[in-house]
Amino acid sequence: MAFQLPALPWAKNGLAPHISEETINYHYGKHHATYVTKLNGLVEGTENAKKDLADLVKTTDGGLFNNAAQHWNHSFYWNSLSPSGGGEPKGAIKAAIEQDFGSFQKFKDDFSANAAGHFGSGWVWLVKGTDGKLKIHQTHDAGNPLRDGAGVPLLTCDVWEHAYYVDYRNDRPSYVKAWWNLVNWDFANNNLAKA
Repeated sequence: MAFQLPALPWAKNGLAPHISEETINYHYGKHHATYVTKLNGLVEGTENAKKDLADLVKTTDGGLFNNAAQHWNHSFYWNSLSPSGGGEPKGAIKAAIEQDFGSFQKFKDDFSANAAGHFGSGWVWLVKGTDGKLKIHQTHDAGNPLRDGAGVPLLTCDVWEHAYYVDYRNDRPSYVKAWWNLVNWDFANNNLAKA
């Protein structure tokens, strides 16, 4: 069965004013959709058509990896955001952040610095590392923690320009600041519970 562009977990205008409907129309409707279309073209009629997306991310290279990983990353990113998100974390993720970073504010400052300062295009992740501790992890281009053994992804921030250029032009730090208003801590807690 062909890979599908997943339905968004909120309305296209649901993240405004932090991320506009126009950005979602481009980011989801054009960029993410194109990754899915290219991925289907690359796997059609091959053994890779039978693999699940995570397997493709872990085991392929080149254009196939790039499109599979970008499909996985974007699907994860949409769920990392919520119109009712933001604020202080709650539950197990709050306790884990405080234990491993010292405080939520320290984590927020470190994550923001990583996201704003990431050179070029990529992703910044909160992962549960193989040692059981939470870590901030950067990947370039289509990179993914599943691929490089960094741990289990809990949240991500997309720092490709197409994530913020419509709303913030080249001002990535302002986009990262706005991203905190949308962080889906319930999603992070669910991922942590399964990690």
